[in-house]
Amino acid sequence: MSEVVTAEMLAPMAVAPQPPVGQTTQRLLSLDIFRGITIAAMVLVNNPGSGDHVYAPLEHAKWNGWTPTDLIFPFFVFIVGVAMTFSFGKLVERGATRGQLLLKACKRAAVIFALSLAITGFPYHSFPSYDLQHMRVLGVLQRIAIAYLISSAIYLYTKSWKSRAAWAAAFLLGYWALMTLVPVPGFGAGVIEPGKNLSNWIDLQVIGLNHIYTGTKSWDPEGILSTMGAIATCLIGSLVGQWIRTKRSQEDKTIGLFVMGSLLLAGGLVWDGAFPINKSIWTSSYVLFTAGFGSLILALCYWSVDVKGWKWWTKPFVVYGMNALGLYVLSAFVTRLTLAPLIAGPGGPISTKEWLYNAAFVPLFSPINASVAWALFYVLFWLGIMWIFYSKKIFIKV
Repeated sequence: MSEVVTAEMLAPMAVAPQPPVGQTTQRLLSLDIFRGITIAAMVLVNNPGSGDHVYAPLEHAKWNGWTPTDLIFPFFVFIVGVAMTFSFGKLVERGATRGQLLLKACKRAAVIFALSLAITGFPYHSFPSYDLQHMRVLGVLQRIAIAYLISSAIYLYTKSWKSRAAWAAAFLLGYWALMTLVPVPGFGAGVIEPGKNLSNWIDLQVIGLNHIYTGTKSWDPEGILSTMGAIATCLIGSLVGQWIRTKRSQEDKTIGLFVMGSLLLAGGLVWDGAFPINKSIWTSSYVLFTAGFGSLILALCYWSVDVKGWKWWTKPFVVYGMNALGLYVLSAFVTRLTLAPLIAGPGGPISTKEWLYNAAFVPLFSPINASVAWALFYVLFWLGIMWIFYSKKIFIKV
């Protein structure tokens, strides 16, 4: 028999009653803004004019360490966890059961996973036919879908914030133990190097060389085992969301976010000494570090917008943030279409992007500034498209 989920079951602390219905169902504007900042940053770093000319902060770290670009993906997963508490809370108030909520999460995860397969397999080099024999299986949206689904199940079937925190800790410690203690054939235990660690080895054995990320050609940065870290990121986000949904004062919530963020950030830096901060294999130290960073940025957004009411600067990020999934999917397909060799050039067919970039940006700037100018143009182009969507109240959701 399905059990009706009560608000108390989703509360972060037994002593902390839930907010009134009006408060829990209200959109958290600061979260939309944080999401908008993140998706705008994603469009910026994913679309340089030339991959050979990119400012260092707009590139990923080669292996260990981090750059601002390495914060973007975990921020998305963190935000999913925060938002989950609000979406589930609204449905709980309408009388939804655990089974109904989990089924909804399964359907949503399946749609997101399928969308990502459609994007990652989109044949911009051999349009219009898909190359199923070499199509990448995992990717950004796939990881988000898996982390969201597993975190949703844990969130729905645990009754306290302590249980959810324990699950997050178990994923972090379990992943660390597997990566450092389990020997990898040919390399031994504790090797944290590209292509030589347990996460990379599992990907090759399970997914196979033909279906991993072509940028590495030997391992996948969104691999199977490293998704344990992403699940922990989502769970930490859900704990932050639960904190915001309590009945405490806005000042207490802001202080709590700053404290949690600082502790997580410090924990990640300490753990970095034994298990290096690394986006490519989503290490446990990387989880704590990026979740802490995310908590601090959310705290700043919450304090400035929801507490102080400083909203004059927020509209572009709200426009981006309220259509984040739609923007991700549409921009990914359009980007790949512009990379297809469809225009006749002196040396053979060239892409629409190459033609526009060479004609409008290369003559005006130095190579590296032309590259970033194209990326900024792309951000503004999609802001204009999303503004039209926003004005017409078109919001793409699953």
